[in-house]
Amino acid sequence: MKILGTFIAIAIALTGIVAPAAAADYPTGPIKIVVPYPAGGTADIFARIIGAELSKAFHHPVFVDDRAGAGGNIGSDIVAKAAPNGHTLLLGSSGSNAVNPSLFKQMPYNAWTDLVLVAPVASAINVLVVGAGHKAKSVADLLAMAKAKPDSVTFGSSGNGSVLHLSGVMLANMSGTKMIHVPYKGTPPALLDVLTSRVDFMFANAPSVVSDIKAGKLRALAVSTKYRMKELPDVPTLDESGMKGYDLSSWWAVFAPAKTPPAIVEKLNAAIRKTLNEPAIEARFESMGSKPLIMGAEESQKFFLSELKLWGDLVKASGATVN
Repeated sequence: MKILGTFIAIAIALTGIVAPAAAADYPTGPIKIVVPYPAGGTADIFARIIGAELSKAFHHPVFVDDRAGAGGNIGSDIVAKAAPNGHTLLLGSSGSNAVNPSLFKQMPYNAWTDLVLVAPVASAINVLVVGAGHKAKSVADLLAMAKAKPDSVTFGSSGNGSVLHLSGVMLANMSGTKMIHVPYKGTPPALLDVLTSRVDFMFANAPSVVSDIKAGKLRALAVSTKYRMKELPDVPTLDESGMKGYDLSSWWAVFAPAKTPPAIVEKLNAAIRKTLNEPAIEARFESMGSKPLIMGAEESQKFFLSELKLWGDLVKASGATVN
């Protein structure tokens, strides 16, 4: 028994020595960033920006592996089941990693226990838009219409359970109104019907609508975050428009398998934060209608767990499900 006790004590002591040593040596080879969406999309772009900077910082190649499918679940599952050594990472999003766990009836992994959020990367404002010829000139006008005739106001989205759908659900819930959701297969067809006022409004990612707003084809009534958008400084926030506390945005973040040593998570988090603090990176993100989202490792995980609950509650309120 004494011998066994000695071995256990040695094992515990070695664990304390090996973990920091492993972090000090990390990385020992190439790093793969899995993107759970098609190549060329926003997540893919962010992954390549972050990957290039990590490659410089760590002196090892970082490559992007696009694994689209099942709304982001295929790529997320690959990383959730990967070796927890920091060499396989995920560039996920609020949609793939905070909405999907409540939206899909069956998930291939446990979002709460199988992934750790290493560091957020960016957030993007969503804009509430109507067609240029729509009679609503403000959020108050739109809500007055919805209250005067329940179920008469319609809003489009890029699909059932999408972040853009749930943004509309939150507006309806907070305003105590009943609105009809019209799902589309992606943002472009939804925007076409908003342009012609076939549907009354929709929430859209800022990069997809800024040019049409500036061209006068769409009217922006509000933005979804508590801060105004630099490119649309005259457009109020929903919080300023009477929806006190309304604050939703799309976000992207780097994840790792849950059992990745904390020291490696901290090292990655520090490198990503340093990248996001670079003025050139901030300017590049702003040109895409987004902004860096910077948090420490512990704060990042708390943020993730709170987002799982926030979006989970909205999915439940929406009634949306995917088999």
